[in-house]
Amino acid sequence: MAGKLFAVLCLFFLMPVYSSEWTKIEKRAREQTVYFYGWGGHPQVNDYLHWASQEVKRLHDINLVHVKVGDISEAITLVLSEKSSGRHKDGRVDLLWVNGENFAALKRADLLYGPFTDQLPNFSLVDKRLPIDIDFSTPVDGLEAPWGVGQMVMMFDRSVTKKPPASASELLQYAKQHPGRISYPQPPQFHGVTFLKQLLSELVKDPEALQKPADSIDFERVTAPLWDYLDQLHKFAWYNGRRFPQSDRHMIQLLDDRELHMAISFNPAEAAAAVSRGDLVNSVSSHAFQLGALTNIHFLAIPYNSSAKEGAQVVINFLMSPQAQQHKAKLSVWGDPPVLQQPLLQLSPEATARFDVIPEPHFSWHGALADAWLKRYGYQ
Repeated sequence: MAGKLFAVLCLFFLMPVYSSEWTKIEKRAREQTVYFYGWGGHPQVNDYLHWASQEVKRLHDINLVHVKVGDISEAITLVLSEKSSGRHKDGRVDLLWVNGENFAALKRADLLYGPFTDQLPNFSLVDKRLPIDIDFSTPVDGLEAPWGVGQMVMMFDRSVTKKPPASASELLQYAKQHPGRISYPQPPQFHGVTFLKQLLSELVKDPEALQKPADSIDFERVTAPLWDYLDQLHKFAWYNGRRFPQSDRHMIQLLDDRELHMAISFNPAEAAAAVSRGDLVNSVSSHAFQLGALTNIHFLAIPYNSSAKEGAQVVINFLMSPQAQQHKAKLSVWGDPPVLQQPLLQLSPEATARFDVIPEPHFSWHGALADAWLKRYGYQ
């Protein structure tokens, strides 16, 4: 009885507060059309956003349109071109799924509306232990709202790999013991570069160097341990490091075919979600290195010239609600980890699994590592 009462009290104190100003925003948002530019390459994501569009129409009479793009930089280019041509209102982009270098570029060019997050009622429900104030070393300053959690994890089939490697050195030893069964997506593909950052975060002598712009430090000296490691790994990797999987999806297929013993994901719930869909056998699970998993938040932002700023804020607030966050986190729906405090959600342990956090390097490291990798290994 005492436990139930405590849970009820927790939920009471976690209820969002709706101000009179927010009520005005909700009123102005009705009947607005919100054009949401976001990645459209994953059917589960697309299906989830279709569900969300139906819900915001039912609850708020807002028309949410998912504009599917291959890369969010397409939308940033559009907003930048509108600013250059003097189109400072009635812009074509109302909402962006963004983080990292793209957010930094938007902020640097004054292309964002806000700060706005403090006035979102559901922002008070966010788990503040997550790195929501810094986006790849760029201060958020209320210009984007947290939507989901990404962590670099490795998937292993426990019927094949009894003891998954717990460090970069253990992974190298595993590769030596199982020639041709370890690889990673080919940079500059996102998951491939993320794998490089994960390794470097463990191998680097001074982790603080990674929080500085890549061109402000001795890049060759700092990254030398990474290239030494990869030189060794490639000797025992899939096709001896002369070929690489083209994507995370490709790796998952190779894992399922048992051609590889490891796949890479940036979603700690991806393995459990794939198992629940029947895409992977139930002996596959996600693992991180003992030091932790490279972690970032994916955010939602509003361009400065949006024609539906109120509608975009109401959509964001809905997407941050317990209802929407719980639905998004369900393994059968998307399996994207939630950003809310755990007492607000009723989910399986697999859906809320998180590993210790390793912060993302400064956003400039992504391009710098991709370029350096291509120069060293891209033309074998």
